[in-house]
Amino acid sequence: MPDQGPAAALPVDLRPRLPRFVHDHLGTQLRAAYAAFIAEQQPQVLLDLIARLEVALAEPPAAASTFRDDLLAALPALRAFAVSLTANLAQADDLVQETLLRAWQNQHRFEAGTNLKAWLFTILRNQFYSHARKRRREVEDSDGSAAGQLIARPDQEDGLELREVWARLNELPPVQREALLLIATQGLTYEAAADLMGCQVGTVKSRVNRARAALARALGYDGRLGRTAAP
Repeated sequence: MPDQGPAAALPVDLRPRLPRFVHDHLGTQLRAAYAAFIAEQQPQVLLDLIARLEVALAEPPAAASTFRDDLLAALPALRAFAVSLTANLAQADDLVQETLLRAWQNQHRFEAGTNLKAWLFTILRNQFYSHARKRRREVEDSDGSAAGQLIARPDQEDGLELREVWARLNELPPVQREALLLIATQGLTYEAAADLMGCQVGTVKSRVNRARAALARALGYDGRLGRTAAP
């Protein structure tokens, strides 16, 4: 049964293992796919929302301006994290809008000097799972819209491969995809990811290992010779 929620970590000897070169190559592909995604121009609706919030919610000008700039800087990573949870661009943008609104309304609760991105991620993640519980079903990207809208620049020869990586990511169980991207693209430690996800460090490691193994299979790596040639 796919990993759909909190679970005890697998014993080390039972975790899926990959050759180091496959592990490293997957990491390179994940970072490239993530970099291509966050390089996209952010949707104007999200930029407009931040501008409207600054006007609508009265704050001392200096504080509002600083917080606005920090939100803008965090926006690409926040949107990428939303996509890693929803696997759907439209739903991700809705989730980011809700997160921005809640963050702005509660900015007095944010402790200056601490990690704003982690704080925003926590708000976004809580909203996602709150909605998921209400719907009682997984949010899926049934038409591959997230992969289809991933930017592949004309001069980027491996653009199709990056799309494939993103498409295969969308097929992973949400908790595995989230854990893998937090570690592989956001640079979180296992401890920080466990704190964000509300589970044990061993559980995060198990999810990441399972996700890597599933992604390697989906991308055609046999674990010995690299990528398997298409028939």
